[in-house]
Amino acid sequence: MLKTTLLLAASLIGLSSLFAPGLSAQSKTPMPPPAPVPPQLAAAQTVFIANAGGESLDTVIDETVFDGGPDRPYHELYAAMKSWGRYQLASAPGSADLVLEISWELTDTGLKLPLLGPLRLQIIEPKTHITVWAITEYVRGAVLLGNRDTNFDAAMNAVVGL
Repeated sequence: MLKTTLLLAASLIGLSSLFAPGLSAQSKTPMPPPAPVPPQLAAAQTVFIANAGGESLDTVIDETVFDGGPDRPYHELYAAMKSWGRYQLASAPGSADLVLEISWELTDTGLKLPLLGPLRLQIIEPKTHITVWAITEYVRGAVLLGNRDTNFDAAMNAVVGL
């Protein structure tokens, strides 16, 4: 997941540097060089997966919003990290090189169903409690439960880099 995210970030940085000469001719302020990716991301061996919580709103007007309840992002991230095998999963944040904190929320639109909800992964350095990287994807709402679940899976796959 992080490797894929880092590769994507490096690719985007590389692409932006290709277009930077043309862009600086059009803008008055030259583009700064790309910022470095925090070294903690590449150096980490162990991660602790933290559940920062999800919406307690499982139903809206007696209809299930998403299957799996508010802990679904945590369970899916844990399963994805375990199957990937890149990091050893730590049982406590103090014994991990990084903390992967997953959260999500539903956007209340006042309609029958929510339209969007951010699914957020924060990558935290546990000794300093500083977020070194964050990824946010939006889960699009849909009328049918199966489509909402499909949209949730798409957002989770984007977060974990599948």
